[in-house]
Formats: sequence, C-alpha cells, structure tokens
Amino acid sequence: MKILVTGGAGFIGSNFIRLLLQETSHQVVNLDFLTYAGNLENLQGLEKNKRYRFVKGDIRDRKLVERILAEPVDALINFAAESHVDRSILDPQSFIQTNYFGVAVLLEACRKTPVKIYLQVGTDEVYGPILKGLADEAGPLNPSSPYSASKAGADLLALSYHKTFGLPITVARMSNNYGPFQFPEKLIPLFITNAIADQPLPVYGDGQQVRDWIFVEDACAGLLAILEEGQPGEIYNLGGGNQRTNLEVTQFILNELKKPKRLIKFVADRPGHDRRYALDSGKLKKQLGFEPAADFENGLKRTVKWYLENRNWWRRVKSGKYLEYYRTQYQKRIGL
Repeated sequence: MKILVTGGAGFIGSNFIRLLLQETSHQVVNLDFLTYAGNLENLQGLEKNKRYRFVKGDIRDRKLVERILAEPVDALINFAAESHVDRSILDPQSFIQTNYFGVAVLLEACRKTPVKIYLQVGTDEVYGPILKGLADEAGPLNPSSPYSASKAGADLLALSYHKTFGLPITVARMSNNYGPFQFPEKLIPLFITNAIADQPLPVYGDGQQVRDWIFVEDACAGLLAILEEGQPGEIYNLGGGNQRTNLEVTQFILNELKKPKRLIKFVADRPGHDRRYALDSGKLKKQLGFEPAADFENGLKRTVKWYLENRNWWRRVKSGKYLEYYRTQYQKRIGL
C-alpha cells in the first residue's frame, strides 16, 4: 500500500513514518511544507530508503495534492496542522487556514482521486474540559481555543464528506503525545530543555490542569491499527490512560534531571485554559484490540534521556528566528 503522510516532518508524523518503514512494507510519500515545526532532521537516515519519498508542499495547494494522489495513493493520513494553543491565541488565522481550509482541500482532492482510506488525526481538546469521568466518541464537542475549534471543525467536515459523498473517512482523536523529536514549545520538551539549561519552567496558574499522556510510539502504533483496520465513518479515541497534573509532570522532570524546584515559576493562566482532559479509549480496545504499552514514568524517563543525548537538535530548533519571536511574545504575555 502507498500511503500519503501529510505533515510527516513534524513530531508525530515523523515518528509515524519511521514506524511504517520499520514495521511494515508500505510505501510512504511525505508531504510537508517545512514550517517552523517541520524538520527533516526528524527523518535523518531515511533519505535512501526506496520506499520513502519527500515532497515539499502545502496541503492547501490543490494541484499538488491532486498530482500526488494520482500516482496513485492508497491511503492518506493527515498530521498537517498548527497545533499549539498558545500560538492559536496569538494568531488564530493561521490555524483556521491550515487546520480547516487545508483539510477541505485534501477532502476535495480525495473526491477527485479517491483513496481507500483517509485518516484525519485529531485531538482530545475538541471535547473541551472533562471535569469528571471520561469523554467517549459520542460526547459533545466543546472546544475552548481557536486551535481546538479549528480541529473540531476539521473532524466534522471530514465526517460530512463520508456521509454526503461516501468518502472512506476515519477520525482519530488523540490525547497529549510526548517523546523524541517533539518541538520544544510544548510543555514536556520545553520544561526538559529549560531545566537542562537551568532556565525557569513557567507553570500556568496553579499547575493543577490534568492531561492524559501517551508516548508517541504508542500513539503511532494506535494510528497504524486505525489506518489498517478502522471502519470508515468511525471516530476512535486514542488515549494513554495516564492522567497527570501539569505540576506533577513538572516535578517529575526536575527530579529526573536532579534540578531544584526553585526553577518552577508560576505565571498567569492562559485564556480559556481547560482544566482537565480525559479520554475513554474503550472502543479502540474493543474493536481493534489496541492498548498502549508504555507507562508514563518509563516513557518520560526515555524522553528525558533522548533530550539529554540530542542537545544539538533542540538547541538548533530553539535558536530559530520564528521561535525567538514567539518566545518574546509569549514571555511578554506571562510576565517572564
């Protein structure tokens, strides 16, 4: 099977491509625009693999997408997205353009040149705050940020193309990923790299916001199961079953790196900050027999070790001009 992976130079996409090339016989076409979070270093060593090809381009480029699909391509999995809530507050339009309009372009291209399966990669944030219990696939959508709203819209648009046009659409909604190659604007890599450099770890509010964490290798394995065995028209929650407060995660990182707690800096909470996310992934286990393998503590230890051993990678990433601009705007807002 030939699979088009959009956004394959990003964190989860690059890990997914590595899984495909290591564990399957599928061919891979990686379409990525190489924005600030897309990094071909994430795929270093795959350039000579005969089953892999990289194409630089934007998912909003209709002609390019149609040309790739006409090769032909059997399946499409869409990772391409603006994904950081803080930046969606600073610049909502870029999220709407990529996360919603970009998906519209992909769907229209699949109408013209059909694929056997289209997997839209989504987020648990579309359910909004889950103060008690777990969110299942039938739960209401209640997004709080421009990011989660754009992702909720993309999910609904994709599913509408299944109902109206009969496209083989499947949606996966994942909890927070962590692991190697994650861009250091997200909580875990930001706090690991800041702690290594003895810089402050800015914790929003009281730090009691709860997230469900899944190690990226488990997330990719779950996505592969959905891609190969999931049913069109279905939504599958893909959670790690590891609920931790942000403060617990912060303290674990400091303990693992043997850094002092004085590095924690409590800052003003961000607008619309959801208190708790928690996914019910029972459907995925029941229908496809998938469960994550890594427990949170071991996964986070592996992640800390990776960032310690790959300082050149994250130092280059953190020195980028865009990230420097974003860091300045972000620090102004939280008072650092």
